[in-house]
Amino acid sequence: MEVILLQDVEKVGLRGEVVDVARGYARNFLLPRRLAETATPAKVADLEKRSDLRARQEASTFEQARELGAKLEGTELRFDVKAGPTGSLFGSVTATDLADEIWRVARIRVDRRKIDLAEPIKKVGRYAVPVELFTDVTVEVPTLVVPEDGELPREEPAAEEGLTTPEGSVPTDTPEPTDAPGPETETEE
Repeated sequence: MEVILLQDVEKVGLRGEVVDVARGYARNFLLPRRLAETATPAKVADLEKRSDLRARQEASTFEQARELGAKLEGTELRFDVKAGPTGSLFGSVTATDLADEIWRVARIRVDRRKIDLAEPIKKVGRYAVPVELFTDVTVEVPTLVVPEDGELPREEPAAEEGLTTPEGSVPTDTPEPTDAPGPETETEE
């Protein structure tokens, strides 16, 4: 017996699918619990029509999200915040602050839960914050966090922290131990 699933049913199928199940399973389990309805030719045609409409709408929404993403990538968010002499903030810049600033600058509504910020920003610097606008549409929004009374230094934040040199290699400030015997050292007998 063919039925149209109204909800996801484990080991049977997903919502909206037309599946073939045993007549007793449909009559005794799926239909009384309103998990499925019988598949008539008219209902199947209506289901296909709705799925085509949904696919077209999702495609247009995807294109709109890509356009918004292009606009957001060109927008730089700037936060003038109180900071100490070492560059640490008095407070932090959260996902809610970012969503509000995106609305103020670009007039684009972004849910704060779609801003992929693992922890609030607590240091002065340049950041690229990932924002998910739609399924498979994620953009990185350039964000600048500067102290109220000054500007950012010219160097990149990674170079300031000593993580990499300007060439992109790992710094070699630590000397190598010379008194430890290596694998090619021969021992005297």
